[in-house]
Amino acid sequence: MTVAPRCRIASSSRVAVARSPRALGRLASRALWHELALHPKPGLVSLHDSGAHADMDARTFVRSLFALRPHFAALAAAGASGASFAALRVIGLEAEAAMLAATGGVNTHRGAIFALGLLVAAAARAEARDGKVAVATLRGNLRAAWGEALAAHSPPPGAPSHGTAAAARHGVGGARAEAAHAFPGVFDVALPALRDARRRGRSEQCARISALFALLAHVDDTNVLHRGGAAALDFVKARGRDFAHAADPLAFAASTHCEFVARRLSPGGSADLLGATLFVDSLEDAPR
Repeated sequence: MTVAPRCRIASSSRVAVARSPRALGRLASRALWHELALHPKPGLVSLHDSGAHADMDARTFVRSLFALRPHFAALAAAGASGASFAALRVIGLEAEAAMLAATGGVNTHRGAIFALGLLVAAAARAEARDGKVAVATLRGNLRAAWGEALAAHSPPPGAPSHGTAAAARHGVGGARAEAAHAFPGVFDVALPALRDARRRGRSEQCARISALFALLAHVDDTNVLHRGGAAALDFVKARGRDFAHAADPLAFAASTHCEFVARRLSPGGSADLLGATLFVDSLEDAPR
C-alpha cells in the first residue's frame, strides 16, 4: 500500500488571517469532494461505484458539488455578518433547490448542506470577529450564535423527509439533535479518530476511513434506520466497532462495503458528518 503524505497538523489551534466567504465556501466544497473520492466507504457512493444506491452515482454528486459552492460562500458571508438562523435557513433552502435542480431531483447532499452550512457560517463568524478561528472554540461560536434557535428548530410543514420520519419512529435525535448539540459526532468522535490515525502513521486514506468507521460506531444514522430499522443500525454500529481490531483496515473496509451493498445499507448521515469533519480539519491546515 502506498502511504500518502501525512497532513501537517498545526502546532497551535489558532490561525491569524481571516479568509473570505468565497475561500471558506471552497473549503466546504473541497471537503465534500474528498468525502466522495474516499474508498472503500461502506454502502456509499464513491468514484469507484454507487454503493447501495441505484438512483445516483459519482457524476450526480459532482453536479451537486458545483451547484452548491456559491451557496456555501453565501452561508459564510451570512455568518460573517451575524445573520440569524432564519436567514441561514433561507440560504440553505436555496442551496437545496439548486442541488435538486442539478441532480434531477436526487437528494445527494441535503444533510451536508445543513451540517456544513452551519459550520461554514460559524467559522466565518469567528474569523470576522477575531481574525482567526480556533477549532477548539468553534462549537462555542456556533452555540453562541444559533444554539437557541437550533434547539427550537423543527422541520418545515408537509411530508417529513425519510430521515426525519425514521428519527421520530425510532426515538433518536437525528441531524437536528446533532446540530443542536454542536456536532459531537464531528468534534468528539470523527476528528479525534482522524488525527489519531495520522499520528499513528496511517495513510490519509486510512485516516479518513478511520474517522468514518468511528462515526459508524457512534451515530444513530437515520438513513440506516430508514432502510433497515433498528437491527440494521445495530449491525452498522458493530461493524464500526470491529474496525478498530482489524489487522488490515482497508481490507476490512472493503469487505464491509460489500456487506452493506448486499444489505442495501447506506450510512448517509455518517457520510455527511465525515464531510463536515474534513472541513473543520481543513480550517487549520489549508493555505491562506
